[in-house]
Amino acid sequence: METVSTHLSFGGTQGVYTHQSSATGTQMTFSIFVPPQAASQKCPVLWYLSGLTCSHANVMDKGEYRRKAAELGLIIVCPDTSPRGGDVANAESWQMGQGAGFYVDATEAPWAAHFQMYSYVTKELPALIAEHFPADMSRQGITGHSMGGHGALTVALKNPDRFKSCSAFAPITNPSTADWSKGALAAYLGSDETKWAAYDTVRLIKSGAHVPEILVDQGVADTFFEGCNPYALQDACVGTDIALTLRLQDGYDHSYFFISTFMDDHLAWHAERLQA
Repeated sequence: METVSTHLSFGGTQGVYTHQSSATGTQMTFSIFVPPQAASQKCPVLWYLSGLTCSHANVMDKGEYRRKAAELGLIIVCPDTSPRGGDVANAESWQMGQGAGFYVDATEAPWAAHFQMYSYVTKELPALIAEHFPADMSRQGITGHSMGGHGALTVALKNPDRFKSCSAFAPITNPSTADWSKGALAAYLGSDETKWAAYDTVRLIKSGAHVPEILVDQGVADTFFEGCNPYALQDACVGTDIALTLRLQDGYDHSYFFISTFMDDHLAWHAERLQA
């Protein structure tokens, strides 16, 4: 692991690091904010998965999470959204390829060689964080935006014993049906749609996957509202014991102006559930 940069912020440290990934076969970059409380104790970890076209840097620069994370004593880990590099497969469309890994383990050529993002964010990077940072891995939460919201929900549903809290900003809730995601799933996983179900929040819930609670904020003025389809998530949770808090926010769009507005709410919600 190599240090790209570190900066003191609100008494904690905002760092950016690179490492050679065995999961993706590439150099991967991630950011991590370590709060001041970590000087004397291990702190709970909140994962933030970013959306299409983004990297670790978007939320780091525009998410406005450090003040509240420092107050609450939360470590915030922000992985990249895909493998990158000259030998990594890419596409002309922004909806797949580099910057659009969808947090799946691809099985189809040419994507399978490097696009193993599910394994990266659930296995390899957590092991690296546990080894190098004062992280209490028994207290983990996960959140994300858009494609990253899809990732956060599916990762939590598939690993309910690991994650004590789960939330999302404008998640793609039913990517098997959304125009901006089903093409990527077909490319990464093949044409058999039954294989897509492992990475589709609505289908996972309908098949019995479970977490105790989910918090979702969705902007009503979001131009991607239909593709995010919050009502599909709401319908899927009916008749289950998943306590869904779906907040439709009038006037808000899909941008980091929206995310940063409600970031404090999400951090406080996670911190409450990650108490020892």
